[in-house]
Amino acid sequence: MPDNRRRKRRRKNRKGTLFLCIAVEIAAVLALVVMLGWKYDFGSWISQLGKPVVQELDISGINSSCAVLMQARGGKIIGEINGEQTMYPASMTKIMTAIVAIEELDDLDQEITLTSDMFAGLYERDATQAGFQPDETVRAIDLLYGVMLPSGAECCIALADTIAGSEEGFVELMNQKAEKLGMDGTHFCDTTGLHDPDHYSTAKDIAILLKYAIRNDTFREIIESPYYSTPGTNIHPDGITFYSSMFNNLPDPSVTGGKILGGKTGFTNDAGLCLASFAEIDGTEYILVTAGAFSAGTPHITDAVTIYNRLGEAALALHDE
Repeated sequence: MPDNRRRKRRRKNRKGTLFLCIAVEIAAVLALVVMLGWKYDFGSWISQLGKPVVQELDISGINSSCAVLMQARGGKIIGEINGEQTMYPASMTKIMTAIVAIEELDDLDQEITLTSDMFAGLYERDATQAGFQPDETVRAIDLLYGVMLPSGAECCIALADTIAGSEEGFVELMNQKAEKLGMDGTHFCDTTGLHDPDHYSTAKDIAILLKYAIRNDTFREIIESPYYSTPGTNIHPDGITFYSSMFNNLPDPSVTGGKILGGKTGFTNDAGLCLASFAEIDGTEYILVTAGAFSAGTPHITDAVTIYNRLGEAALALHDE
């Protein structure tokens, strides 16, 4: 009889231990969900459950020859035109330059002095510049704003040289990041997007890149800024004010059911006018990448407004069903 009682106690203890292990695992999972929820805003994601979201959209009839419309959460493509066709990304390249620099820099307030070598060839190739000068000392964060808002080539080179010792070394980091993100149709040759036949991408790949980049708080704050003023420097005592090349041509970011939140433009004679942007429509974020627009004016901006308005109308229609 005592042996039976001991066996029963052992079975009871084993059950208690099992239940305790299960409870600990459940608690660990819940703690992880809460922790990730702070980082990735699961609350917002949960609030979207059961809410009708546009799953497919006709984006034809625009100026751009390549386009991809993607849900920012999850990455589902809901509309495309030649989305995997090779194209030249022009200054949309600078999205990769900026996000790699942000991730590689230990201190965004680090001071960097631009040298004459960093400007070599930029004037000759008519590269867009932010306005910094040789021998000017600025913070890394100011260079990042210079990369993304006015599309400053000298800012790209200064960051590349500081982080990797050369532009070539930094480009290796860019291509490594592209491979890691699954950007299989992309190869970078420089940090600026100046034309090179071997510097190419696809609208889908740039959408994947922007989807990744806007998860970074620093990158997102930069790309969402219509303008930014640097503090005074040894060359510009009053600082420099940069204006976003997208917002400068988009005085009203409002679209049907939402607004355009940020974007990076691009242009070369070979690439045409390009735009990688993102917007919130009916409470859901979407990414749109367009390239290969050669019409006069700002057809890349027009295409974005057209597609986001179309998306907003489709979202409103879902609520009426």
